[in-house]
Amino acid sequence: MNALVALCHFCELHGPRTLFCTEAVHPPSPSPGSAIPGDRDREGDREGEGLTMRANSSATQRADMCEGCRSLPASHPGFVSVDSETGIRYLSHQHPRQPQLFSVVRQACVRSLSCEVCPGREGPIFFGDEQHGFVFSHTFFIKDSLARGFQRWYSIVVVAMDRIYLINSWPFLLRHLRLTIQSLQNTALKVFDSEQCVCPQRAVRMNSAFSPAVFPHQRSGNAARSLTSLTQHQNLWASLHSSFSWLLKACGSRLTEKLLEGAPTEDTLVLIERQTEQEEEMSGWDGAEGGGSNSQASQSESVQAKDFQFDDGRQEDLIGPKFKSLRHLRQVLGTTDFRQLTWHVLMGNQVIWRGADPGLIQSAFNVLKALLPVGCVRAVPYSPHYEEAYRCNFLGLSPDVPIPAHVSSSEFSVLVDVLNVERGCVNPVSDEDILSLYQFNISSANAQPTDKGPTLLNKIEVALSNENLSVEVVSLCLLCLKEEWMNKVKVLFKFSKVDGRGKEDTQKVLTLLGATGPGEEDNVRLLKFWMTGLSKLYKSHLMTAVRGGERTLSQ
Repeated sequence: MNALVALCHFCELHGPRTLFCTEAVHPPSPSPGSAIPGDRDREGDREGEGLTMRANSSATQRADMCEGCRSLPASHPGFVSVDSETGIRYLSHQHPRQPQLFSVVRQACVRSLSCEVCPGREGPIFFGDEQHGFVFSHTFFIKDSLARGFQRWYSIVVVAMDRIYLINSWPFLLRHLRLTIQSLQNTALKVFDSEQCVCPQRAVRMNSAFSPAVFPHQRSGNAARSLTSLTQHQNLWASLHSSFSWLLKACGSRLTEKLLEGAPTEDTLVLIERQTEQEEEMSGWDGAEGGGSNSQASQSESVQAKDFQFDDGRQEDLIGPKFKSLRHLRQVLGTTDFRQLTWHVLMGNQVIWRGADPGLIQSAFNVLKALLPVGCVRAVPYSPHYEEAYRCNFLGLSPDVPIPAHVSSSEFSVLVDVLNVERGCVNPVSDEDILSLYQFNISSANAQPTDKGPTLLNKIEVALSNENLSVEVVSLCLLCLKEEWMNKVKVLFKFSKVDGRGKEDTQKVLTLLGATGPGEEDNVRLLKFWMTGLSKLYKSHLMTAVRGGERTLSQ
């Protein structure tokens, strides 16, 4: 992450001061003329020497500092950590290496401890500009028995030039900086309590005579107290170096830039929106006081559902037998049962799998969710009780969970019972042979034949039945088919929902989209269900454009 983290302090004598900062130094890009490892090592040695010389040369400037303004001794070379994967060096000292960064950090320090504060003076705030960089600042107090008001004011600032990146990292930075701040406050509070037990300062101050002439000398005697003294942590700065270095590395690897050829797909927009909502909810849970068992239960349920949607790499981590692809699922279930199950998935009906193997059920959901847009997937991978259809359209249940009567008799659900096959003492069966381990019974109250089905289902069947196409090619074919039908969904949404056209005009649009003819009823039902998968950004964009056009016509 191209940023800098600094710990700042408001000294009662010298004002805002920078105590400790950590910056990331990227390795130079390789050039044809410089590829000698020995030279690179010597350059690193000279860089460390230069850091020591800069620290020594600034000793005269630091002579007027009190103990509260100083972190490392003038002769201390600082801390250096090297990321073996990327070659990035994380350097920590009291001040940045470069003079340009020194002025930027100095201004961020002054603003974070003077004019740019949040209500209550403790908490996060964002400020900055294009010239001096953008700053994420979190101010906080540290207990001190000798300070005015028995506390001292500190802040941790993260300075970066990329405003969008820093704003998107707000929940992550807030969550982890609060852990560091709480650790400092708890350690200092223990020291404060022990000092108060030995000599209560409040009684001493109330009984001492106050004199304007003596007051400045008293203040100067109490102001020179370092953070190390307040926390009694001898390795405080090394610990902060590790914390700040990890924060820069983790925040940099958390968000990555991707080259998008053309406009982002609806799945991409929905994933971005859901990830943002999840981070906001996590930040809200971290910042909430109390909460009780209800908030914890809702948090666990939401995280369980969203982990299934965001984590695409868990298919390889599942233990035991599992479905590898749609073609594999079709081979295990058979063409008739697979077509019936796929029809229910495309129509938006609730698909319930009940069995004793959570890994097998989750692998089935992983391959079935590829049939739908991301915005249409609401899943509970494995639950000890039944969940209503409005909460999820993919539901995994343990074998002893009963299905409610209104669900069993509903035509808008399908149940897949996974039964263990009883085997005698025979040779062990490989996990690849699912049919020798399980038996699958599919039941539904829907008596409507699925022979015609929607046009999309027929095209999927053709692709899966073509053995000349590999699994990767089938996946790309399915992706193209989803994009084709999502474009039809957008046209129908714009025409029927936004413009408010009648049934006759809507029927003409369906004809143009190729949704009429055989399976027309299923096609319309599929399009209406897929409308729920459109991103909020796309819907708001359409509504804004329509309203703007109406205002233009009225003028």
